[in-house]
Amino acid sequence: MADTTAMESEDLEPDAARRAKLLRSRVAIVTGSDSGIGRAIAQALALEGADVAVTYHSDEDGAKATADQVEAAGGRAVVRHLDVRGEGSVTSFMAAVVDDLGVPDILVNCAGIGGSKPLTETTFEDFDNVLKTDLYGPFLFCREFVRRRQGKKGGKIINITSVHEAIPSPGNVSYGAAKGGLLTLTRSLAMELAEQRINVNAIAPGLIRTPMTMQRTDDPEARAKEMPRIPWHRPGEPWEVARLAVYLASDEADYVTGQSFTIDGGLEMNWGQGA
Repeated sequence: MADTTAMESEDLEPDAARRAKLLRSRVAIVTGSDSGIGRAIAQALALEGADVAVTYHSDEDGAKATADQVEAAGGRAVVRHLDVRGEGSVTSFMAAVVDDLGVPDILVNCAGIGGSKPLTETTFEDFDNVLKTDLYGPFLFCREFVRRRQGKKGGKIINITSVHEAIPSPGNVSYGAAKGGLLTLTRSLAMELAEQRINVNAIAPGLIRTPMTMQRTDDPEARAKEMPRIPWHRPGEPWEVARLAVYLASDEADYVTGQSFTIDGGLEMNWGQGA
């Protein structure tokens, strides 16, 4: 299997070298950036000139590796432990970022967990934990981000949802509820924050090759079952999501708000074929 870190660097560097940095002197927060999509986005933003606050919940070594990539790309990096479910944790984290890097210009809510259980086996604690992580966490961060930007014009919020913001996934009621809610939160905030010129958009990935999905993407038997559902017959790579995030975080996307961008190799389009 190809090394994901090498792939990210190889594919992201040429674009950054060909043109002026899109995000020079911007400060970005990327939650859940200790691996996978979050790590790729943190590196991509740094390659375009941003300084990045890297967060982790349990994988401190992974977060430090992401910070190393940010610094290698020319950006400043800070690493902070974070529990996105806690209001106090989010508030203190934001204060630390402002002290270390400055008021953030870009917020990427990427931290999230899955919840794959039949409804009858889903406990209140299961449901509550997924919603607190995948929906309450972005709400708390968006609120704190906007508070910090009071009196300033502009800002970019990118919420990482999922194709399951729109299409059902039996046995994943908690995850679907959280991601569907995050889509509506995104659209509501886009309307509310338009006068402040804060753009709020979502990226809805399909099956992306990350540590969370390795059992489905790297096991030959599981892969053989999954790939026929995807018209491109492969999982996506984190850097492919990261390139879209760079655009949405840049001034080039100033007229884009309240939108969700699906990146799934055609999976959502293929849903229901054969009916």
